[in-house]
Amino acid sequence: MRVLGIETSCDETAVAIVEAPAGDGPVTSRPVGRILANVVYSQLAEHRRFGGVVPEIAARAHLERLDGLVGEALADAGLGLADLDGIAATGGPGLIGGVLVGVMTAKALAFAHDKPFLAINHLEGHALSVRLTEDVAFPYLLLLVSGGHCQLLTVRGPDSQGGDFTRLGTTIDDAVGECFDKTAKLLGLGFPGGPAVEKTAIGGDAQRFALPRPLWRKPGCDFSFSGLKTAVRQIAEKLPPDDPRAVADLCASFQRTVGDVLADRCANALALAPSPVLVVAGGVAANAYLRGRLATLAASHGARLVAPPPKLCTDNGAMIAWAGIERLRLGLTDGLDFRPRPRWPLDPGIEARP
Repeated sequence: MRVLGIETSCDETAVAIVEAPAGDGPVTSRPVGRILANVVYSQLAEHRRFGGVVPEIAARAHLERLDGLVGEALADAGLGLADLDGIAATGGPGLIGGVLVGVMTAKALAFAHDKPFLAINHLEGHALSVRLTEDVAFPYLLLLVSGGHCQLLTVRGPDSQGGDFTRLGTTIDDAVGECFDKTAKLLGLGFPGGPAVEKTAIGGDAQRFALPRPLWRKPGCDFSFSGLKTAVRQIAEKLPPDDPRAVADLCASFQRTVGDVLADRCANALALAPSPVLVVAGGVAANAYLRGRLATLAASHGARLVAPPPKLCTDNGAMIAWAGIERLRLGLTDGLDFRPRPRWPLDPGIEARP
């Protein structure tokens, strides 16, 4: 079974082709999947001078690049569109202009070549991505951390309602990825902020600056990062100019504090976990320091930490193609009347699938 996946929800134009054993029901064979092609056009150059993603620029870049990337992916895989079993695209959540570009392209390909169309929740793509490369069975506990999302969920797999997910906690204000980006911007480290802060923190004194840990040791699984972001701004404004050591120390202190908060919230969630497996996914999951903190936490609770390879943590087409395979094997497809969504929570108890 081969599915082409398109991801255009933010500032990455991505197309991939993934294959897995044919059959019915959840994917259980190992190794689980194989990436035949995975091409990404990063729009960093277009957005860097603005210090963040500009939705209109992102949508235009997707429109200009997507057709060429589809052709490149097919060439890399040595396949034609007739060799595919389905066309999947991110249907939301995300910047609606970009989502529209990906969905309309996927619909056109599916219609023209008589292939099933699959509208994938971007968050479901992240949630299931670990099963593309790792031996992880349903159910499992997921920490989903990215620029726009910070959630703890139990994952039981795809279903006809959009997926069997239960949200245990979410951020009550800012996402952790946004906090990384704002910290980098305050310190003049550039965009994207996550890799910049992680690199700058290497060798820094993580104990130099005492930063607040919102909701620390409180019951529940919710997160809060706005107070931490404010504290970083207040310290940054007082740093002496041209002092790279102070900047490195603040980055290290910030990263340690984020690790403290994530570990504390995940410890509460592990008490509710459906299995002794903690999966971390999303762009922030590429951070090696945070992975180490979470691995230590999981081990202390008799669990194991599993994460996708770093290249599959950031937005990519392979995770969308893989989610398409998981859904297609269950006979779940979408009509060409599917409407892209700027918002699309994973937990059906919050908002039902359209």
